[in-house]
Amino acid sequence: MKLHTIETGNFKLDGGAMFGVVPKTIWQKLNPSDENNLCNWAMRCLLIEDGNKLILVDNGIGNKQDAKFFSHYYLNGDASLDKSLHQLGFHKNDITDVFLTHLHFDHCGGSISLENGQLVPTFKNATYWSNEAHWEWATKPNAREKASFLKDNILPIQQSGQLQFIPTGKIDEPVTAPFHNDISILFADGHTNKMMLPQIQYKGHTVVFMADLLPSIAHIPLPYVMAYDMFPLTTLNEKEYFLNKAVKEKYVLFFEHDIQNECCNLTNTEKGIRQNEIFRLQDL
Repeated sequence: MKLHTIETGNFKLDGGAMFGVVPKTIWQKLNPSDENNLCNWAMRCLLIEDGNKLILVDNGIGNKQDAKFFSHYYLNGDASLDKSLHQLGFHKNDITDVFLTHLHFDHCGGSISLENGQLVPTFKNATYWSNEAHWEWATKPNAREKASFLKDNILPIQQSGQLQFIPTGKIDEPVTAPFHNDISILFADGHTNKMMLPQIQYKGHTVVFMADLLPSIAHIPLPYVMAYDMFPLTTLNEKEYFLNKAVKEKYVLFFEHDIQNECCNLTNTEKGIRQNEIFRLQDL
């Protein structure tokens, strides 16, 4: 098995929304904002290469929305999904499985492309993986989360016939991935209902793709919970359970949104659990 980092570009989000109740005087030191209070974030995805399997975990924001939509997020950077795949010698049609941690636009926007005025799957030969509970949540969204679930990103996946569901579990009850025996799935409910975190056995390490349970290293301290989270106290409990297990079992955390730091492991300190070594995935 080989793991590859896939950079799909950066975007900006409000710093207050990203750090919740933490005051700007504190979070500003961790991820400085611009004059509009916006911080820059990565949309970093993961490619799992193993034999005839090529599994893509999340796929960024995509490029099919209109200029008004993209103007809210100040896309920046030279990276793109196509470029990152090409640098590794791959094409979108080589992808066998697309694993969607959840269906917010910055995680699944690349799933569907606009071709000749039609919305079609970007990965024509892939099975797309979600779970039934989250799919129901995303396709019948609440008013607060509705703007994050875009129909053009979601409904064509099912219409294509390429969608499959993973049985649901919990943060402390992982489910073996139906597409690979060395990948187990953790489920978290604080950010959104039944978000999935792949846990991968790799070179003697357990690598966990953190999605939005821990968007960045700056979010490791327990109170650092995004205002975007639907159920902040649930996130708090899920983080506490996960971080303690991650220290004990020496997990490697892979960050989707941390623009500076790709991976870290953890250690206990006087202030609680914090990052220990910071490194790139390719250095494992």
